[in-house]
Amino acid sequence: MIWFGFLLSIVLLMVAARKSVWLGLTLAAIVLGLFTLPLSQLCFEILSTLSDISVFLLALAVGLIPLIGGALEISGLMDDLTENLRLKKRTFLAFSPALLGLLPMPGGALLSAPMLKKVGKDIPANNKSALNVWFRHVFILIYPLGALLVTTKMAGLDLYLAILYLIPGFILMLGLGYIFLLKGIKNDHTFKQRFDPKKLIAPFSIILAAPLVHLTLMTIFSQITPEIPLLIGVSSSLLLVLYIGKFRLAGIKEIAVKMRIWDFALIIIGMFLFLNIFKASDAPKVVATLPVSKAVFLVGIGALFGFITGRVQTPVAIILPIYFTKFGTGTITPLAFAITYFSIFTGYVISPVHPCVSVSIAYFKVKFSDLLKILAAPTAIALATTFILAVMFL
Repeated sequence: MIWFGFLLSIVLLMVAARKSVWLGLTLAAIVLGLFTLPLSQLCFEILSTLSDISVFLLALAVGLIPLIGGALEISGLMDDLTENLRLKKRTFLAFSPALLGLLPMPGGALLSAPMLKKVGKDIPANNKSALNVWFRHVFILIYPLGALLVTTKMAGLDLYLAILYLIPGFILMLGLGYIFLLKGIKNDHTFKQRFDPKKLIAPFSIILAAPLVHLTLMTIFSQITPEIPLLIGVSSSLLLVLYIGKFRLAGIKEIAVKMRIWDFALIIIGMFLFLNIFKASDAPKVVATLPVSKAVFLVGIGALFGFITGRVQTPVAIILPIYFTKFGTGTITPLAFAITYFSIFTGYVISPVHPCVSVSIAYFKVKFSDLLKILAAPTAIALATTFILAVMFL
């Protein structure tokens, strides 16, 4: 019954998440609980998750982040940023999707796709789609307001310590991206407008304000609930873009509806609901009986879950409690977390159910198989390197 409930919840999660991630997580959590927990305990886990102030604050902060991206887009500040990036062609093709990827926006890959199409007129469509997908996620790997924000909390690790351990993976992704995607491109690029530093500084300041304020407050007030500095940091970026963009209340409401900010907040609640119910059940003990090594589990299973779900947070929520049970520890080391996270992230980047992949191949009118042919080699090398490190050091 436990195996059946666990597998049914995973299948339900993958199917439902294609339409609604938060609904998929919630349904999967409830189904898992019905098969593995007494009804009274299931209700307790649901109520304790919904009443957890740290989860609420985290959901609120994550829900506000898309407002920043929407305001940048509508105000024209994003256009100012891209037009005043005085970069050579190769750097532009890599940096522009990477920069826009810092903000979790629905269909955000569609913002960078037109830029790549304009600058890379002589580049085949399947190569442009690969560039858009790969480099959009390079900075996200180590960006503190991305998936790392939630997953490090799940693992009980310091956010910025985890980033330090992920920097080698970041460098590896950059190197593989250059070798397989950029090396053969002619390095020329022209600009139609004169350079205006003010139009470059303003959007950059907005994007960087949130992590800088967050990190500063976390350093000064180390004993405070971590989600409070986060909420203040995100609010700082939001207020800054609203002030510079001269938005009124009606404009803010319009952005909130357009970006569907409630979806982002509900994803956080659904994810912790699934995690808490999974941890409370016997499912981790049952799955932990699978006879695989630590390296195979963290790298192989991690990448597979990332590819199947097209998500990062969900596989982490599944793997962490299994790891704790299977390897007899209540914590995970920063190195083990980095290896797990990078493996999941690598599978997620090329997943066909990953929204950025879907919109990129649709925009450039290419098949998923065309994209996969280009990204298969750098992905395989990244995972092989990670597996070797896991065997050597874990």
